[in-house]
Amino acid sequence: IDITGNSVAYGHKPTVAGPLLFTNELRFVSPGVMVGFVVSDPLASSAPALRLSQGDEGEGETCSICFEPWTTSGEHRLATLRCGHLFGYTCIARWVKGQGQRARCPQCNKKTKRTDIVLLYARKLRALDNTEQESMKRSLEQEHSLRRKAELESAQCRLKLQVMTDECGELHKQLQELKTLMAQPGCGPSQSSATSLSGLFQRQDSTQGGHYVFSKAVLVSQVGGCRVLSYCEPLSCLLASQPSPHTSLVPGCGVKKMSTLNLKVCQYIPIHVKQIRGLAFNRQADSLLLSAALDNTIKLTSLMTNTVVQTYNTGKPVWSCCWCLDNNNYVYAGLSNGSVLVYDTRDTSTHVQELQPLRSRCPVASLSYVPRAASSSFPCGGLIAGSLDGGCFWEQVGGTTYRPHMLPLETGGCTDIQVQPESRHCLVTYRPGRSKPSLRCVLMELNRTPQQDATQEPSCSCYPVQTFSAGSSCKLLTKNAVFRSPAGEGSTLVCAGDEATNSIMVWDAGSGSLIQKLSADLPVLDICPFEVNQGSYLASLTEKMLKIYKWE
Repeated sequence: IDITGNSVAYGHKPTVAGPLLFTNELRFVSPGVMVGFVVSDPLASSAPALRLSQGDEGEGETCSICFEPWTTSGEHRLATLRCGHLFGYTCIARWVKGQGQRARCPQCNKKTKRTDIVLLYARKLRALDNTEQESMKRSLEQEHSLRRKAELESAQCRLKLQVMTDECGELHKQLQELKTLMAQPGCGPSQSSATSLSGLFQRQDSTQGGHYVFSKAVLVSQVGGCRVLSYCEPLSCLLASQPSPHTSLVPGCGVKKMSTLNLKVCQYIPIHVKQIRGLAFNRQADSLLLSAALDNTIKLTSLMTNTVVQTYNTGKPVWSCCWCLDNNNYVYAGLSNGSVLVYDTRDTSTHVQELQPLRSRCPVASLSYVPRAASSSFPCGGLIAGSLDGGCFWEQVGGTTYRPHMLPLETGGCTDIQVQPESRHCLVTYRPGRSKPSLRCVLMELNRTPQQDATQEPSCSCYPVQTFSAGSSCKLLTKNAVFRSPAGEGSTLVCAGDEATNSIMVWDAGSGSLIQKLSADLPVLDICPFEVNQGSYLASLTEKMLKIYKWE
């Protein structure tokens, strides 16, 4: 067809005056029909465009394989082969793949292969616009993903609720048994050590029904420097102190979170400038972490936002810290000069009380709070501060008033004091000496002598009920643990790190027998028992690794 619309015989070259200008619009017709190109004369731009087409108006807009319109995006977008025929991408890809090496064009039967498929991009294309549809599909998939995540979280919350309900029932049962025991004649605070052991550890053979099995090892810090460990029950995660993994970008020290649901490391949270020596949580489900460090500060960090919300300047390096379990507004900081500072979280300026050391000014290596218990032979609540010089129980009389009671401990060798609040026992660790060349962990029961007259104040003390011996080396201030056994009610376990063999020793507190020895490869610095998903676990921290053991 020439510029004037006259027919030209096949095989003859049309004569056209002036150049031909082709537009961007094509019309695709059936095989065997000549294609007409729409041309325009620059001298007569107002002339109507000429088109050569056969068939109905919709021909050339649909895929010849599935007879569905091709689209501008998505899986069925416009694609072509080397021969020039057009198809939907998914249709022609499936066609070529199905025929393999003998693949041919569905229209012209010309040989083709998968690499010949080319996506077309045109400025003007008569095709179905499904952009909104694809966007709605993505939104629907995202909504389904969020719904599955919410259902998973809901199932986990229901599981946690069931666990808490079971624990509440168990505690209620123990309370009834304790009331029955206290009502019996001859059961008072002056009972002997043997009576204490038989009353506290009702089933010494209960630990025969289980043991700890290695579950997983997690690398916390490649360069070392880890020190303390703690467990956040509301978020079901362990926190281990470590130096910053990126000292050039974020110098200092912080904690690394590890989820106990899947035993995977979550993230690092920077907190302090120097080494962290203490981590503690309160009994409220607010996920507030109390940390103490050698940079003369204690800090409160929200694990919900992973940010420091409060900082207190102590003026001295801090070696230990803990919460007041009778009033969550108070926190304690054990300093390097032997003093204990009392802080009120409602007062952001300074400490409200300073508990001065009664003997030498050795650093306070451990702090543990004993909550009040009206039905116990040791009903008072207070703070136990441990140092190399011994231990002191600061009885909380009221508010910020404390009454000191020196505990009858050995002087010059006490490295750690841990407390089991439910049974009113404390575990005192002594390092090896000349007269006793092995590491000793002494389980002691707290007792209170009633006042003889109105002028005499009741005195608080403790006496040993069981002694456990470990190796002959103790260069590190390892934090040991005493807790109720997962095997059954009435039994207690004692766990201590043995530097001589790089292991964890687990004893039954009732019989004093060694249950098992867990390999740790490096000296253990901290031990933390925890429970999650109705399972009991034991975590041990070395300077680089965190190891998890499961009770079976």
